[in-house]
Amino acid sequence: MAPKVKWLKQLSKEDYGAARTYLSLIYEEKSAAKYIDRIRHAKISKYRAEDILRAAELPVLSQDDKGVKKNRKKIAAGKKLSPILLVRDPNREKVIIADGYHRLCAADGCDCETLIPCQII
Repeated sequence: MAPKVKWLKQLSKEDYGAARTYLSLIYEEKSAAKYIDRIRHAKISKYRAEDILRAAELPVLSQDDKGVKKNRKKIAAGKKLSPILLVRDPNREKVIIADGYHRLCAADGCDCETLIPCQII
């Protein structure tokens, strides 16, 4: 039986920092900063991993991926994972995973029906 995935209720500053760095690759720095400010104030929503991946148009990463393995070890040890940060991009007609792609794929590998907590704008 696969271990149950546990989630933190709050994100760390590092998660927001990583999301800002990623978003600054896609958007201008000023826009990325505004997105992060909005995400910080977004309530937690829950979605199934496969729905997030479909909306982002991304594949499930291999369970052998370095980042996925790291998160699978945390799950197996009973440690809690940070929620996922998402941005709806109407211009691209998809969801951008600003932070948490590896966590999402690790959780999906443990239980594809699990609801993933997200902050989404």
